[in-house]
Amino acid sequence: MIRRTVADYTRQPWKNGKGVTVEMLRVEVAGQMLLRLSMATVAEDGPFSIFDGIERNLTVIDGPGFWLEGAGIALDCAPLVPVAFAGDVPVAAVGTGGIPSRDFNVMTARGLPRPVVTVERRADLAAGGLLALFALQAGVVDGQAVGLHDLCLSESPSRVDGLFLAVRVFGLPSGAI
Repeated sequence: MIRRTVADYTRQPWKNGKGVTVEMLRVEVAGQMLLRLSMATVAEDGPFSIFDGIERNLTVIDGPGFWLEGAGIALDCAPLVPVAFAGDVPVAAVGTGGIPSRDFNVMTARGLPRPVVTVERRADLAAGGLLALFALQAGVVDGQAVGLHDLCLSESPSRVDGLFLAVRVFGLPSGAI
């Protein structure tokens, strides 16, 4: 298991200049992003950045949430409910009411199988693909204490106790992490 903490993360401005992303994990091959796990705060209504060829999955982890709206799209981004959408389709956050919400983001290259994102409280999780466990509170992963917002990466079966987002990613090249 690989464990990353807040001290390991990088901060970068949004492509649209409206905020900052905390990047926890980025996997690239030949300059192409295959996977990115990040956290950001949506503090006001406004457009999301466009990411060509990327599938996105967003889960509100703090705050009341908001709606994502675009042409033919209306997604309720409620707390702890993962929502998926194409990164190259224009969408905007609406209904924030000026109350910030923090979200956890999974971005994958369109050629990969879509990730599976679940909320886990106490569970035995099977092996298969890359399993990323993001701690929404202090907890335990495979008998090791983890802190708030720690990220644990594993390709082995894992046991969690606490409140975690579990992201299962398939199709990454061997040794990419």
